[in-house]
Parts: sequence; structure tokens; C-alpha cells
Amino acid sequence: MNEKSLIKGLFDSAGELKELLDKFIRENEGEILGLIETLAEALRKGKKILIFGNGGSAAQAQHFAAELVNKFLQIRPPLRAIALTTDTSILTSVGNDTSFDYIFSRQIEALGDPDDIVMGLSTSGRSPNIAEALRIARQKGLITVAITGEGGGLLRPLADHLIAVPSISTPRIQEVHLFLLHLLAEALEKMV
Repeated sequence: MNEKSLIKGLFDSAGELKELLDKFIRENEGEILGLIETLAEALRKGKKILIFGNGGSAAQAQHFAAELVNKFLQIRPPLRAIALTTDTSILTSVGNDTSFDYIFSRQIEALGDPDDIVMGLSTSGRSPNIAEALRIARQKGLITVAITGEGGGLLRPLADHLIAVPSISTPRIQEVHLFLLHLLAEALEKMV
């Protein structure tokens, strides 16, 4: 395969992404609207959003938290959000001393209050540390959100709000997750 045909094939994935976005919105519109209302209500009441994920999802969690705390499109008061992926001392301490499965749940135990929101990002929906975090959050009375790929995996029964991208392709799922996080950030910026 020559470079030109390789690149053409990669460009063709843009069309696949558009089709996936259309399908995603059709299948999740009601759940997305409900999630926006839940997030906005929690933030208006002074609650916070705790966001987390692994790998690329960790980066997206940090990106979303930054857009809420700082701004998305306009200068406004900060919204309460924390990415649980950023404190390397906590992550490595828990991972080393206990288990990687508890790197987010320990932080939720320490920082989460009833009616706060926890938002776990997982392309597969099978991450044990995300599942454990949602389980602990539920025990503490937090509202649980899972943003996943097709089906929701292990996270489906643990989520009060499940937004599942109808795909098993990690790059396409992450692209749709970023679209969703930008949609949420813009909506919250206008509503809270």
C-alpha cells in the first residue's frame, strides 16, 4: 500500500465518524439531556464533579475538568470539577501500597460527598478501577455516570447515567467522547 492510498483510507474514516456521531446522538439524546440537567442541578447546589479514566480517557477527564474550572467558550465563574487522574503521588501510592483497582475509589472516599457526581470514562467499559470507583460512589450516595463504548460493559449496572458510544473502535469512541464532553461543557457554561 502506498502512502497516498494509506492517507486516503485514513481520511475516509472521517465519514465513518460522522455516521457514528449521528447514530450516537439518535441513540443517546434523551440520556444526554437528562445528564445535562443532572449535572447543572448538582453544580447549582454547590456539588462537584469528580472525573476519571485511564490512558486517553484520563487525558479527556483532565481536559473536561479544566474546561469547567476555567472556561470553555466564555469567561464565567468557575464550576466545581476535579480530575482524579492528576495527583501522581496519590495514584502511585494507592497503586503500589494497595492495588491499581483502588486509585480512584480511594479518592472518592476522601473527596466525595452525597449528591456529588462521579464521571468515569472507559472506552471498553471493563476497567476494574472505574467499576470500583462507581461502586464506592454509589455506597456513599453520589450520582454515578459512565461514559463508555458499546454496551457499557461492567459499568452499565453501576451507572445512574450511562452514555455508550455504539462502537468497539477505541479511536472512534474517544473522538465521540470528546464531542460529548465539549457538548456538556458548553451546555453547563450556559446553564449554571
